[in-house]
Amino acid sequence: MRRYLQVDVFSDKILKGNGLAVVIDGYGLSEQQMQEFAIWTQQAETTFLLPPREGADYRVRIFSATGEMRFAGHPTLGSCAAWLYAGGVPQQAGRVIQDCGVGLVEIDLTGTAPAFVAPSTKIAEMDEKDRNAICYALGITDGEVLSAVRLDNGVVRNLIELSSAARVLSLDATAVSKPAFDGVSVIGAHSRNNEITYEIRNLTPASLAVEDPVTGSLIAATACWLLHEGRLTEPLVMAQGTAMGREGRAFVTLRENGDVMIGGHVAIVIDGHVNL
Repeated sequence: MRRYLQVDVFSDKILKGNGLAVVIDGYGLSEQQMQEFAIWTQQAETTFLLPPREGADYRVRIFSATGEMRFAGHPTLGSCAAWLYAGGVPQQAGRVIQDCGVGLVEIDLTGTAPAFVAPSTKIAEMDEKDRNAICYALGITDGEVLSAVRLDNGVVRNLIELSSAARVLSLDATAVSKPAFDGVSVIGAHSRNNEITYEIRNLTPASLAVEDPVTGSLIAATACWLLHEGRLTEPLVMAQGTAMGREGRAFVTLRENGDVMIGGHVAIVIDGHVNL
């Protein structure tokens, strides 16, 4: 019997964020067992907490239905919240250090919502062939595209920026389904008087679902790109999951030292045990 938590991440409204399955004691499980359980949970991701290596408070392995992931955003905030809920005590008050596939990731607990430091992101122009294929499938014209970039922070994203949030929400996610497409995301700005800055969608999630409710790694990579472009000059809010009836909210801020912070609310939904 192992302790098991189900958490909801990136929303202050229960069941309106992105669900995460967390096995508190993952020690002794094989990679095959972890993968099989991740498939069984049918969550976007499932995480397994392990004893920490040097410099970390805990170690986490992150699995989607298709394989292990080096990094993911909502599993980072969700695993941290689960670890704390289960009695974890950080080495330094107000700060948790997570060890995962991309190395050590800091989670800041001092704000109104926990926030992780976005990992470094490789930024490049999107391959023209990929851009044309994605735009054709989604019915996007050249005149609607403001930017098209390839972002890599442990997960590769092909991000297309459109002229408005409304246009982003109008797209049919099934038009770019796997396996023909991979890493397809879109973003568009809301009007200036809206409390939400950007609407963002992940149309080809690793879970093999049609769309992902909220994708922290995508938001983190996008925020790093906005910083690179000189466009992250003040705190902003990204909404995700709107087209699915969710109300995901990610809070993006910039520390004085240049760290990009990605924050979101987390709630514990289920506390129980699992036979593994």
